[in-house]
Amino acid sequence: MFLKRYITFLFLASALLLGACQGYQKVLKSSDLEYKLQYGIKLYEAGRYAKALPLFDELLTLYRGTSKAQDVFYYLAMTQFQLEYYQVAAYHFKTFYQTFPNHAFADESAFMVGFCYYKESPPYSLDQANTYKAINELQLYINTHPNSSHIEECNMIIDEMRGKLEKKSFFIAKQYWHTSNYKAAVESLNGTLNDFPDTPYREEAMFLRLDATYQLATNSVVSLQPQRYKEAQTSYYDLIYRFPDTKYRKDAEKIFIKIETELDLIKQSTLNKNS
Repeated sequence: MFLKRYITFLFLASALLLGACQGYQKVLKSSDLEYKLQYGIKLYEAGRYAKALPLFDELLTLYRGTSKAQDVFYYLAMTQFQLEYYQVAAYHFKTFYQTFPNHAFADESAFMVGFCYYKESPPYSLDQANTYKAINELQLYINTHPNSSHIEECNMIIDEMRGKLEKKSFFIAKQYWHTSNYKAAVESLNGTLNDFPDTPYREEAMFLRLDATYQLATNSVVSLQPQRYKEAQTSYYDLIYRFPDTKYRKDAEKIFIKIETELDLIKQSTLNKNS
């Protein structure tokens, strides 16, 4: 009995699937554009995005120059977004709101441009081109839609994306320090501290800059050492001023003593030459 019911179930399921496939093929071949559009919308609302996409893609060309083109364009972009084709969706959302600025979904589409790039933003260790695009597009949206309900969400996303850029900037600088590329480390650490003044990595970055400036001075040619030791000295003062109770104080003071010793030796050597 069970086997009979199971076979009957498989037969009915196969018949339904075959009917659905035949129905979809019928829609694809149909010359009735409104029928195709409504069928595509039903597929979209049912979450069957892969099947809806070919219909909207075809209808975009067939409806070009008509009032229907606006709705098709929006559904096409949303379908691409749902399928995680974020780059092409961003392009279509941007084209949509620029082409149809008075459409009911124009404002939403303007937001979706930045949101697409946010979804495409990779881990901090990879190239961050899409992260920058997300920040720029969402900031543009904030500036042009100050009363939008998406403003809070935009600000949260921008903070998240800036945090990613901040982390990448710091860890690149730290990698330079780890590999003893002290000149690049100093430049990168200065960049991190200047670009992200409120970074949670600030204390560590300032200590690494102190050590990197000292190491750079120590390994420099004699003619460059006076200026570079003074820069290291300044890095120490900056760290202590900003973080008087820094957890790096003990190590920082050891470096500072070495800096002072080197500067004293340079001063004494200069005096001996001039005497």
